Amino acid sequence: MKNRWKGREGEKGFSLMEVVIAIALLGIIGITFISGLACAFGSVIVMQERVAAESLAKSQMEDIKKQDFKDGYHRYQKIDIPSELLAQGYDIEWPFERETVGEELQEITVVVTHNGEEILRTEGYKLDR
Repeated sequence: MKNRWKGREGEKGFSLMEVVIAIALLGIIGITFISGLACAFGSVIVMQERVAAESLAKSQMEDIKKQDFKDGYHRYQKIDIPSELLAQGYDIEWPFERETVGEELQEITVVVTHNGEEILRTEGYKLDR
């Protein structure tokens, strides 16, 4: 009786070296794939932060433009930051003193911070109408 588990003559299996190389290649491909995913997720987080900051800055700047013209001793009102962004640590600031360019034009700088760190600074002008 012939042993059916023995390989047929002329057939060869994988050598240990071939198996080790295949596993190493799979490991390298897997690590590269996971590194790429981690980089992509990091980029998504940075872009979400940037979009939120730009939205807040634009909203604040537009709100300042709607308000009555104020001299350097009065502050413009701050917009209400949505509770989700406030809970995440976003805030809006602008310098108390505004540079007046002529009598009817002010340069306004709006700074958006996230957890106390400045992430966006935008400048615009307000005209006294």
